[in-house]
Amino acid sequence: MGHHHAPPGLGEPEFFAHHHPSAGTAGPPEPQRLHLHGVVLPEGGARDLWIVDGLIRTEPVADATTICRNAWLLPGLVDAHCHVGLGPHGPVEVAIAETQARADRDAGTLLIRDAGSPVDTHWIDEREDLPRIVRAGRHIARTARYIRNYAVEIEPAELIAEVERQASRGDGWVKLVGDWIDRDAGDLGPLWPADVAEAAIARAHALGARVTAHCFGEESVHQLVRAGIDGIEHGTGLDSATIELMASRGVALVPTMINLENFPAFAAAGEAKFPRYAAHMRALHARRFATIGAAVEAGVPVFAGTDAGGTLAHGILASEMELLGRVGGSEFALGAASWRARQWLGAPDSLVEGAWADLVVYEADPRRRLDVVAAPALVILRGRVVARGYAAD
Repeated sequence: MGHHHAPPGLGEPEFFAHHHPSAGTAGPPEPQRLHLHGVVLPEGGARDLWIVDGLIRTEPVADATTICRNAWLLPGLVDAHCHVGLGPHGPVEVAIAETQARADRDAGTLLIRDAGSPVDTHWIDEREDLPRIVRAGRHIARTARYIRNYAVEIEPAELIAEVERQASRGDGWVKLVGDWIDRDAGDLGPLWPADVAEAAIARAHALGARVTAHCFGEESVHQLVRAGIDGIEHGTGLDSATIELMASRGVALVPTMINLENFPAFAAAGEAKFPRYAAHMRALHARRFATIGAAVEAGVPVFAGTDAGGTLAHGILASEMELLGRVGGSEFALGAASWRARQWLGAPDSLVEGAWADLVVYEADPRRRLDVVAAPALVILRGRVVARGYAAD
């Protein structure tokens, strides 16, 4: 199996054949009593875990089936910016949405913050074999100021009422489109007057919802952070003053690094009609690592999100983590996609007594080799082995 950076006393990883659903299986298997041994992250140190009735147990359980030894065990991964039910042209059929969710799950993503979907995916909550989802309702954008068929499109006078509607559709989040091409200016421009955005954010807070926004450029993120927003998506236009304010207020940033790699293509597509926009997007792209790195350095809470759905494939969180690792190192990237993100979204963030048995198992130490997250050996959701990547005997 090669060198696995085993700590003293930890032997080569071993995995044991265990029933798991195959492509033809109707629904998940019944929960079983399972036993795992390995290094439990983020704490470190080898120990034994047992799983009963979908929960973690730390005391020995009779009749438990051992499924791995000397492995690395990580709380289930989180894609904090994902769109289940969204395709390149807008809404997709249930079967495609299920395929999207399954691709995320098989890659180890067991909790999704769905940052805007044009379809209702609450049916997924009834499926024990699909990831848990925290929804933000549907994107809210200005008329003809976003990708066609993605968002509910309104004018500023309607924003507060629409925030109320989407707060009722979501699970504690609302998603605004903060900026897009202003055709008159030929460049990125905010969609909402600052005072309207501030009132809408206040209304969402009164309803118990948090608000996040798509922001590429400088002006929208500057206004929305000062308006009291809870999160920023992409954030390529951040400056030092706004970063400092985000850090002091605990405003989250989900940079979707993998989508930022597409900025040159976005620029090329808009070059003929909007040369100012094209130049702006290239400039934002050129400084992306410096911008996001400054936010990390300042202490802004940064989480991993792929922007899957639309034109990006699902199941690509490992690629996002690799880019975040370039910004803050492997352990930072792991926390951004696991325990820190889980805590932020109100999910159990460590594999302790009574926690959800949602975890990903690796053959090697992902803190030393971040690339191993692309190939989980086992994915366990609600106490069931739902995906297996190792070659069992």
